[in-house]
Amino acid sequence: MGEVFEFTVNGSVQRTEEDKPLLRFLRDDLHLFSVKDGCSEGACGTCTIVIDGKAVKSCVLTTRKAVGKNILTVEGLSEEWQDAFVYAFGSVGAVQCGFCIPGMVMAGTALLQKNLNPTEEDIKYALRGNICRCTGYKKIIEGIQLVAAILRGDAAIDENLEKGDVYGVGQRAFRVDVRKKVLGYGKYPDDIVMDNMAYVSAVRSKYPRARVLKIDASKAEALPGVLGVLTAADVPNNKVGHIQQDWDVMIAEGDITRCVGDAICLVVAENEDILNKAKKLVKIDYEELEPVRGIADAKREDAPKVHSKGNLCQTRHVVRGDAAKALAESKYTVTDSFRTPFTEHAFLEPECAIAFPYKDGIKILSTDQGAFDTRKETAIMFGWEPERIVVENQLIGGGFGGKEDVSVQHIAALAAWKYQIPVKAKFSRQESLFFHPKRHAMEGTFTLGCDENGIFTGLDCEINFDTGAYASLCGPVLERACTHSVGPYCYQNTDIRGYGYYTNNPPAGAFRGFGVCQSEFALESLINVLAETAAQNLTERSHQHDGQGVADAHANAVQCGIDHIVLAGEHLGTAQDDAVNNDQGQEDAQCIVQADHVGVHEHLDDGHEACDDNDVAGQMDFCGDHVAQQRDQDIGADQHERESRTHAQRAGNCRGNSQAGAG
Repeated sequence: MGEVFEFTVNGSVQRTEEDKPLLRFLRDDLHLFSVKDGCSEGACGTCTIVIDGKAVKSCVLTTRKAVGKNILTVEGLSEEWQDAFVYAFGSVGAVQCGFCIPGMVMAGTALLQKNLNPTEEDIKYALRGNICRCTGYKKIIEGIQLVAAILRGDAAIDENLEKGDVYGVGQRAFRVDVRKKVLGYGKYPDDIVMDNMAYVSAVRSKYPRARVLKIDASKAEALPGVLGVLTAADVPNNKVGHIQQDWDVMIAEGDITRCVGDAICLVVAENEDILNKAKKLVKIDYEELEPVRGIADAKREDAPKVHSKGNLCQTRHVVRGDAAKALAESKYTVTDSFRTPFTEHAFLEPECAIAFPYKDGIKILSTDQGAFDTRKETAIMFGWEPERIVVENQLIGGGFGGKEDVSVQHIAALAAWKYQIPVKAKFSRQESLFFHPKRHAMEGTFTLGCDENGIFTGLDCEINFDTGAYASLCGPVLERACTHSVGPYCYQNTDIRGYGYYTNNPPAGAFRGFGVCQSEFALESLINVLAETAAQNLTERSHQHDGQGVADAHANAVQCGIDHIVLAGEHLGTAQDDAVNNDQGQEDAQCIVQADHVGVHEHLDDGHEACDDNDVAGQMDFCGDHVAQQRDQDIGADQHERESRTHAQRAGNCRGNSQAGAG
């Protein structure tokens, strides 16, 4: 008999001879599924438990190091504490995807066991090792404050709130899934265990672009407990894709990889330990090739083709009016180029799915953002009618766009159909980072113009997206970036060209904002430059004075310009709504935009009365107050126009005072 490791879990003595991560013992041996596996690297905090009164990440502690310790998980909390956390987190709205919540509960428990009257800073410090991707922490902090109040006797649980008999507009709503998420018994796919279940995982490419010369899986296949190794030859149709079917299920011998993380083969084994050993036994011979590193590379005439049809994945062209003519006739124009990077979604639950034979097809238990899209893509891979595939979503531990494409669902289905048993596929955190689509990296050049009154005249821009190795949602995301690149402003001359390029970078697809974040970042940055350009021209004409007066005038003019450009969009939206039945509605709305753009006028109406020399700050405060007031008022188009003209006059006064200040 080997060494025995003994410790206490939720009041019960546990013993094991295996020296392994405590996280794996709690989940795999004891089935304590409140302890979530978000990274297995000690980074996210979803596996937080309490050990001897301290919050600890169970993935970094082993069973050997746990000897003699007293371990507490959510399942071991008293009913009083469980109910307090459920009510508090539910009533303040602290629970969204829920994957981080049991870890937050245990971090809060470790704090409240020592201090039932914590400050907000105490709570923040206690949660420092726990990541939440959904809530922004505010509601979780409020939840722990309320738990403390309940346990002190300063607050009470309203049982009727969770029952939810009284719902309606203006009423507080208690999510129906709060209790199972807070207490950790709600099922995400990785929490599901089935009889005779096997595990599948891919051996993935080490190189962004390389030819696969040979796959030697003989040693892996000979390992006891390995059911088999699948390659591209085992796939009925080796293509999937959300919209364009350009994504290989696996890269075949003789073919070229398109990104780090491309699947070369699938290993299927009886358990995860055997699976990990077998993957290391697969030998793949590569011929490393020069990759397409970015948009500039992809555009080259002599660039390697990421796909056989070339490197241009998608294009969009949105035109209105004559942007070239409008910009040529503009008083001011500015041109600049902008870059934004790939962005990771960082959802806390890595991708996981279970598939098993069902009727004449397959059933998939998944965590994704589109059950019907998963069915469609899996059906394409099999060459089946979609009706043979059933997809049942479990709890989803965050997505934000990053779980719209199939990742593990189709490979679990392929293995389950091949071996006619339940099969689980799940990503490590590193696999997830390699594989799932990111926010598109953008490179764009924008030109924006305005007239002498600061009214936008035209926009010309070219937007280039790096969609990485596969299309994913390149087309719709690119289209949204182009159609929204004009911003919420009224001008009639635009020429927007969009291009999405294949590269050997990780794929890019959906992400909150869906392309608009990139183009709006560029536009709003350029508006600042345009406002500053117009204001600079003004200050240069403010006599020949120098020193702080000119600097102050310049700063005030710029701020006035920016404030009024932003306000223009707000006035326009309400004015257009109010003027639906007014034949002059669109003209009125345009007048409002013109009035609000006075903040960047080059010249001022002679009739505008200048502010007192010492009242610049007061006038700027007035501008800010006026914005807030306008947001709260529900007035007609005529009133908006009157208010806008008043606001324009104040802006002119600010500008006049800026000139005076320079003197």
